Amino acid sequence: MNIRMCGAALFVLFVVFKESMFTVSQIEQAVVTRLGEPVRVIKNPGLCFKIPLLETVAFFDKRLLSVELSALEITLGDKRRIMVDAFGRYVITDPLKFYQAVGSENGVLHRLNPVVLGSLSSVLGGVGLSTLLSDTRVSAMNKIRDEVNKAAKGFGIDVLDVRIRKTDLPPQNSEAICKRMMSEREREARELRAKGIEIAQVIKSTADKENAIALAEANTKVQILISEGELEANKIYTEAFSKDKEFFAFFQSLEAYRTAFESSNSTFVISPKNEFFSVMRGNSK
Repeated sequence: MNIRMCGAALFVLFVVFKESMFTVSQIEQAVVTRLGEPVRVIKNPGLCFKIPLLETVAFFDKRLLSVELSALEITLGDKRRIMVDAFGRYVITDPLKFYQAVGSENGVLHRLNPVVLGSLSSVLGGVGLSTLLSDTRVSAMNKIRDEVNKAAKGFGIDVLDVRIRKTDLPPQNSEAICKRMMSEREREARELRAKGIEIAQVIKSTADKENAIALAEANTKVQILISEGELEANKIYTEAFSKDKEFFAFFQSLEAYRTAFESSNSTFVISPKNEFFSVMRGNSK
């Protein structure tokens, strides 16, 4: 009986001893509470002890943690409304404050979300969409981070970063903006077509003018060349026929006959003794 009692006592002692031990890893920190009230904070890793049944341990991560924030509709400084989807990164620096203010890592969103969204509204409400879409948005995001970090000190955390994952237009504005963009593109297309027609008319008018000038200049050159050719031909004829006047007279008579008798329907009423037929009669003088 005594052996059984001793065995039972040893078993109870073993269970109590086992329940009194816990381990804090290198990536953890812990808050030990007694009947719900925190009694000590453990930040160094190793084997630790607690009072069984009276004390419990809450573990918190030392690593960089993320929190997904709710989407928020914001009116920017240029009166445009956008939907902002943001997230934050933080570390738990004071586990006791964190335990008292937040309770657990799952409760961070509930406490941090209104702080971040309020800072987003105030800071982004003073900038335009062009600033938000350019590199200068970094300064705005740093300002939001600093404001959120200042407020989050009371939660026992340091907010290291706040970033916007995505920005979008509110659903009610998207359709109106798409229609306005389509109208603007159609107006630009009409203007481009009108400018194209105007440029085409200018090009055609210029081409017609240049063509008319070129034709006029060409015709002038042709007439000059023809006149010069005829003048040169007459000169050559004159020089050639002046060497033999009788042959020149004979040649002129033949040309006159060819011209006169070229048509088969020609009818002449003329005396055979007329000077016109002197060559035919063998008298070229």
